Amino acid sequence: MSHLQPMVANKLMNEFKHYTELKYSGKLLIKSTKGSKWNFYYQSGQIVWATGGTHPFRRWRRQMAQYCPEIDLDNMQLCSQDVSIDYWDYRLLESLYAQQKIKREQMNAVVENTIAELLFDLVQQANFSSVNSDRNQEIILPASTNLVSADKFFKLMEESWKNWSEAGLANLSPNLAPTVHRAEQLQQQVSSGVYKNFVTLINGKYTLLDLAVKMKQSVLSVSRSLLPYIFKGIIELVEVPDLPLRVIEVKDNYSITKSKTPTIPLIACVNDRPQVSEMLEEIIIHNGLRLINIQDAVHPLPILIEHKPDLIFLDLVLPVASGYEICAQLRRISLFANTPIIILTDSDRSLDRVRAKVVGSTDSIAAPLSADKVMGVVRKHIQPESKVKSLTTLDSGLLTLDS
Repeated sequence: MSHLQPMVANKLMNEFKHYTELKYSGKLLIKSTKGSKWNFYYQSGQIVWATGGTHPFRRWRRQMAQYCPEIDLDNMQLCSQDVSIDYWDYRLLESLYAQQKIKREQMNAVVENTIAELLFDLVQQANFSSVNSDRNQEIILPASTNLVSADKFFKLMEESWKNWSEAGLANLSPNLAPTVHRAEQLQQQVSSGVYKNFVTLINGKYTLLDLAVKMKQSVLSVSRSLLPYIFKGIIELVEVPDLPLRVIEVKDNYSITKSKTPTIPLIACVNDRPQVSEMLEEIIIHNGLRLINIQDAVHPLPILIEHKPDLIFLDLVLPVASGYEICAQLRRISLFANTPIIILTDSDRSLDRVRAKVVGSTDSIAAPLSADKVMGVVRKHIQPESKVKSLTTLDSGLLTLDS
């Protein structure tokens, strides 16, 4: 159910606190009359993520450069699907953590600072234009980090805005980029070393927020130091475009069954052996279920996160990472904390079964596969047998997603 009402800045925090008191779970969408929008994702009254605002990609680059410098964003293999949803950055963060490329404390820092930055951006813009709120309880993001009290975020935001305003910066957005407007006048007022630094950094390419990260200072101190030059017209603040991540277009390498009844359970199979995939496909579709066959055994996580299957069959022998490793990665993503994960093995060795349990698998089945084995484990872990059997009367077909 939608909740829509006009707000101004001095009422904004009461709106947020209201959702905290309600223990709200879902998305809170806020739009300004100037066309800006912000999404805040709540779980049980706490904010777990935020998106939107100005320059979402620049913001992501800043956060990663500051807290996860070991990640080379420009060399990440991203496809259009990875950045097609509002909370693409949250999913990428989850994926990096699941692959053990970043640590829990790094993820916490990115989450907390992203929320704080967007709250500040929202409040500043709300001081100059009215905003409307709208809620959507269909989108609930799982908390992948330790939840920070919403009240703490509000106090930090109020303090940041107070300091920003008292410094005479209320009318200046930290998303603007300073550039030297009168170079000769600047050269007369500063030393040659300072002038060189100015020309190198104050070139209209980096926003005040970008500069703060590059200079390892707070955005308040950087902006305050430039304010005298801005007032004199020596430095000008200009708008700059966002800096999107590099996205490559790839051919879809998975297929998914399509049913007239979307509530039918979706089974995923991560397997690069066509014979096994075809056998599972025949068994599962014949029994009226939906199936997503993922042949990309190198990067299966984004596809699984996008489709959220009810059960996952995971081949033990895969290139680059084994089924054990991918299972462990999935268990580190809160979205799959309770999803049944079934390891497919070539033999019924007790060692394989024990190791599969250690990494968090729910069950395992050994070759040769049969309809009884496959459907037995599906019925065991998804729902009572009678409900799965009843699905055999439903229509299902195969839709191949090829570009």
